[in-house]
Amino acid sequence: MAAQSSSYKALSLKNCSSFRNTTAISLLHFRRSSSAKLLPFLSSYCTHSGTEYYSSSKRRSRGPVMAGKGKSEGEKQEDGKYKHTIDLPKTAFGLRANSVVREPEIQRLWDENQVFSKVSSRNNGGSFVLHDGPPYANGDLHMGHALNKILKDIINRYKLLQNFQVHYVPGWDCHVLQSLDQDARKELTPIKLRAKAAKFAKTTVKNQMAAFKRFGVWADWDHPYLTLDPEYEAAQLSYYLLHMVHVNYARLKCLAKWPYKGISTEAESRFTGVPHHELLLQRRNWSFAICVPNWMERRPLDQKCNFVKCGSESAEYPEGHVSKSIYVKFRLVSVPNSCKLLEEFPNLGLAIWTTTPWTIPANAAVAVNSKLQYAVVEVNSSSVDTNASSTNKEKRLGNVLKEHDKLYLIVALDLVPTLEAKWDSKLIVKTTFTGAEIENCRYVHPVDSRECPVVIGGDYITTESGTGLVHTAPGHGQEDYVTGLKYGLPVISPVNDEGLFTEEAGQFNGLDVLGNGNIAVIECLEKNLSMIMVEPYKHKYPYDWRTKKPTIFRATEQWFASVEGFRNAAMDAINQVTWTPSQAENRITSMTSSRSDWCISRQRTWGVPIPVFYHVDTMEPLMNEETIDHIKSIISQKGSDAWWYMKVEELLPEKYRGEASSYVKGTDTMDVWFDSGSSWAAVLGKRNGLSYPADLYLEGTDQHRGWFQSSLLTSVATNGKAPYRGVITHGFVLDERGFKMSKSLGNVVDPRTVIEGGKDQKDVSFGADVLRLWVSSVDYTGDVLIGAKVLRQMSDIYRKLRGTLRFLLGNLHDWKDDYAVPYSELPMIDQYALFQLESVTKNIKESYDNYQFFKIFQIIQRFVVVDLSNFYLDVAKDRLYVGGSSSATRRSCQTVLAAQLLNIVRVIAPILPHLAEDVWQSLPFPYTIEDGHTAKFVFESRWPVLNERYLSFPEEEVNFWGTILELRTEVNKVLEIARTSKLIGSSLEAKIYLHASDDVLVQRLLDMCASDNDADTLHRIFLTSQVEILSSLENTESEDIPCTGEYLIQENNKVWIGVSHANGLKCERCWNFSLQVGSYDDHPSLCGRCHSVVSQPIPALAAAG
Repeated sequence: MAAQSSSYKALSLKNCSSFRNTTAISLLHFRRSSSAKLLPFLSSYCTHSGTEYYSSSKRRSRGPVMAGKGKSEGEKQEDGKYKHTIDLPKTAFGLRANSVVREPEIQRLWDENQVFSKVSSRNNGGSFVLHDGPPYANGDLHMGHALNKILKDIINRYKLLQNFQVHYVPGWDCHVLQSLDQDARKELTPIKLRAKAAKFAKTTVKNQMAAFKRFGVWADWDHPYLTLDPEYEAAQLSYYLLHMVHVNYARLKCLAKWPYKGISTEAESRFTGVPHHELLLQRRNWSFAICVPNWMERRPLDQKCNFVKCGSESAEYPEGHVSKSIYVKFRLVSVPNSCKLLEEFPNLGLAIWTTTPWTIPANAAVAVNSKLQYAVVEVNSSSVDTNASSTNKEKRLGNVLKEHDKLYLIVALDLVPTLEAKWDSKLIVKTTFTGAEIENCRYVHPVDSRECPVVIGGDYITTESGTGLVHTAPGHGQEDYVTGLKYGLPVISPVNDEGLFTEEAGQFNGLDVLGNGNIAVIECLEKNLSMIMVEPYKHKYPYDWRTKKPTIFRATEQWFASVEGFRNAAMDAINQVTWTPSQAENRITSMTSSRSDWCISRQRTWGVPIPVFYHVDTMEPLMNEETIDHIKSIISQKGSDAWWYMKVEELLPEKYRGEASSYVKGTDTMDVWFDSGSSWAAVLGKRNGLSYPADLYLEGTDQHRGWFQSSLLTSVATNGKAPYRGVITHGFVLDERGFKMSKSLGNVVDPRTVIEGGKDQKDVSFGADVLRLWVSSVDYTGDVLIGAKVLRQMSDIYRKLRGTLRFLLGNLHDWKDDYAVPYSELPMIDQYALFQLESVTKNIKESYDNYQFFKIFQIIQRFVVVDLSNFYLDVAKDRLYVGGSSSATRRSCQTVLAAQLLNIVRVIAPILPHLAEDVWQSLPFPYTIEDGHTAKFVFESRWPVLNERYLSFPEEEVNFWGTILELRTEVNKVLEIARTSKLIGSSLEAKIYLHASDDVLVQRLLDMCASDNDADTLHRIFLTSQVEILSSLENTESEDIPCTGEYLIQENNKVWIGVSHANGLKCERCWNFSLQVGSYDDHPSLCGRCHSVVSQPIPALAAAG
């Protein structure tokens, strides 16, 4: 009989072919734990209809409602004879939310009355500052924005109810650009480009702000912080100056990845106007950065990352890219004294292989693996035919193979057979040695004849392909750069921003590196008798995902901030912060501990300038406290545009103006992470009401590499502490199948469409509160799912919650505080309901404090759907509707309903503020807080005060009422059998028989049947007309009790249930069956209770209804 979740097990059933597979779940038990362990109900919702208050009660006992309407099934009555005596719900609060209209109305109500600022200023429980991480001002909002901002708003609104003065200043990172046509960009001067960028950013801020407001987010919208504001930029420069005192700055060359031929001299053109960001790697006492576009994932790489991983996160690797692959001879000219190779083999060369011929001019060394075996091989020239046909018609052997009578080359021993086949030559091994033995040999560069060394590389040198010797150009490759730093090799990078060779490349100046430049290098090598072979090579190659063009790698000079001096302090600061979830601490610890120097410079016009001047002759930088302070004072008044339109003599302090002609302005701007990472200094340290460090930062999990870390480093470097006391991270939003959202996949869920609806008929409007309910339902510490199905589930839960609140409002239409019944005089069912309410409120507060909103969602859902609608409110209808307007039993129930309404509406307010305010504006009675102030708005009402008396409900009583609820569930199942067999229709037509083997339980059941308080009687709880406790089953006949069942309580106490048709006649007013019907001359169709009610003077309010 019982569901699996019940502690009761069915033994036998008579006259039963099937049972419904539903059960009421018992009220929450919190006695032994302050935190309830709740089951998720995301996919198992109650099925009652939202168009009625509760359909289960309609099906089981419809008497009061139908009597009020003056009709019953199958029989006519006098025209509403007792209608005026029925207390039906009355409220203007609609069952339908009409959120598209109502939510904006409520938001205007808040704005017009300045509710957020007034409530915050009136609160006196301390200050709470959640510092907003600035989103990019570069487009429409997506679901990740919604998740982020709604989480913040839930926290802020909860803190308001907790009597905190909440200070929340929204911010935007404005130094990003829209995509512009390349030709249009070339037409823009720096000032015009900056003006266009600023206009775009401000327009985007305005649009995003309106969308955030529609989410129901409260903030100081009139005073946001924008990273383009002059006061912010000046504060950033102030911090930069302070940072210089604590941090060493150096201008070094670093390696950068560039989209080939998608670039101009302006970085805005290179990267469609979006700032690029560094990926830092640390090796001993040096660092280099791979500068990639910011629209690629903005996060620094740790030591363990390799270059392929870098590229995979910032580029596509399509199959089928064809490169010109070349084998080249580098002529050996000197060897260490211990090496005799040149004496034995005078025409000896190093054979290298590369798929980037254009990097040969930048060659600085040849690297070998110290552990590999190498060989000197003699190339048998007589076997070589440079004009012979090949299976690969595009392969071409070089003239070097036929110009030398005896050609000796050094190659990896294991690759000799492969190279024989590749070069169509016989290779004769003359001698072998390890790579370590040829370290410091020197060769002549095949293009410009300078001498270069043989060096020892790393494990990246293998015999899987090539020759086992690696052409090393530190200006164009990661491993090359690392090896170059080890040996102090020159970093040669003769390529400009447009992918063209520079003057440094000599004869190749002006050629594009992947086009004519490649061809010219190959021809030069052939002319100089250095080309062994050239052939096309098909392989994966990194392409810029946006422009779909191949990328190249080159070294550029950048400004670095050293992290080495304060890394330990940063690690200590991390330990002082509360991280949610806790594993987030491990993540940022790992990233910070491996972080090397910070590349803070960007080659862009749009941004905050690095305030440096360079000497025109020596290029030595001029940047000190005096110069920075002077520039800061200018920018604070005129904005950072001044750097571009003012002359050098105007930007320099008076002390240096005489030398102005000897200096030029730097053109680099600061990394956007430096912009946003300075917000604690520019906002928290400057705005009234804000505090440093902030109480909380909350952003996506990717910000461990971004804003969390940049803010941490800048704060620790200057002040020795983190800028935040607590940090919360959330995951990414995926579609309901777990896939990343993409326009190409057609699975994007637009928050605006969710709220307002779309053009497509299937895009229904759910409103902001349903979206907020979804945010509360997910465990945001991981990736979260959303889609049409999920939103429909949220909408269904919202509708049921709204229906419950409407029921409470409707049944309190005549309520006054003066009517409240003292706790000691309440029926036990009401005391139990208050215990449950207070336990729920307490556990919800605990979940808010721990930022575990999904637990709140589960608690509210279970409390409303199971504990209220399926039990307490279902049972309460009888005494609310027909118990008498001013009867003690109705007033006691209203006492509980008022407490439930006031608690529920306040605990859901942070999550569902529009619904909570809608209810509050429909309250039929005023609510006064402790200081005597009448709360006109829900957020003025404060959080419910803990009522210890409600929680002191005895544990044995909690357990007993749990048993009653289980018993009620089993009774309902037998009633369903009786209904199916046509024994009864409504449950009020039934009489219940109970027999139990537990004497203690029997006595409690007898006491309830004989209770002086009608609300505690068993037949009211079962919604039947009568209940009888049998002392034995000896004389029970199936004809008298047609439907029966048995089950166990706690696996050893048997309870027997029987159902028969109720005794007596049906009361015309309440539809209960009673032997008293017909015994009253003045009202012969009424039962004793209803006769007592209608015989009393009619209250004016009820009569008016």
